[in-house]
Amino acid sequence: MTRAIRILLALALLGALVLAWALLTGSAGLGWRAVVGTLAGHGTPLAREVVLGLRLPRASAAFATGGLLAVAGALMQVLLRNPLADPYVLGISGGAAVGALSAMMLGWAGSAASGSAFAGAMLSMVVVFGMARLRGEWSATRLLLTGVVVAAGWGAVISLLLALSPDSDLSGMLFWMMGDLGRARGGLPALLILLAAVAVCLPLGRHLNLLARGREQAAALGVNAGPLELGIYVLASLLTATAVTVAGTVGFVGLVVPHMLRLATGNDQRLLLPASALAGGTLLTAADTLARTVIAPEQLPVGVITALIGVPTFLYLLNRGS
Repeated sequence: MTRAIRILLALALLGALVLAWALLTGSAGLGWRAVVGTLAGHGTPLAREVVLGLRLPRASAAFATGGLLAVAGALMQVLLRNPLADPYVLGISGGAAVGALSAMMLGWAGSAASGSAFAGAMLSMVVVFGMARLRGEWSATRLLLTGVVVAAGWGAVISLLLALSPDSDLSGMLFWMMGDLGRARGGLPALLILLAAVAVCLPLGRHLNLLARGREQAAALGVNAGPLELGIYVLASLLTATAVTVAGTVGFVGLVVPHMLRLATGNDQRLLLPASALAGGTLLTAADTLARTVIAPEQLPVGVITALIGVPTFLYLLNRGS
């Protein structure tokens, strides 16, 4: 058994354990026999409602969102040749936030707010890339600077929307901006998108490895860098937009997870990308379980937990790396 397979199996086992913990933990106090029986189709009506109606959809949404953010972060770090890049660095989350907050101000909820968030993220993607290619050429530095400026503009619009919104909407808006899985209706579509993204990236692993070393070196070794970079940007943006649509803006997952795995396993994208999907999903599922139980019956935004975990972890990794 190769080292890569052992790492992926270990991460998959850890993810399964965390998912089991998420299904077992909550105010209803269901034991493992009741949870297993419910998953097998033999549970009581209360157990089915709790496990299949509440915990399983939320846990699957958390796992999918964490995996999407981690894979998007790994791709952004390849695209920008910067290990400190994250999925939100190019303004995707700002556009999504403007779309979602505008929908909330209009009284929209559920799929309408999610659709508005996705539309805002896609608009931001098109604006950033269009401005970066304004003169027919672009580079990672130009793309990064354009994304930072556009993100600052979205930040100003977000501040304006928060200032104009009624007090009754502020709590929901702030929860969404800090990451909130309380409105998640299930993670199956996001999980399918995550699996498809990893399946698309794996055959390109060697080209991604070369691109991470520099555009000129990749081109010298036969990689058509331009279309590959465009594909990475579009795919990472789609993954980020999907994650933001499901859970709002959850910080640190897309930054810490790929960076941690790179230090632990190396920079081979053929291992790093599937490992990021598993580790990111595991981290966010654990964080969401803590967010809904640590001060139960009240719930915390999941972004608070990821920040509390991510900041010391990243500082440790930075110190270890140096």
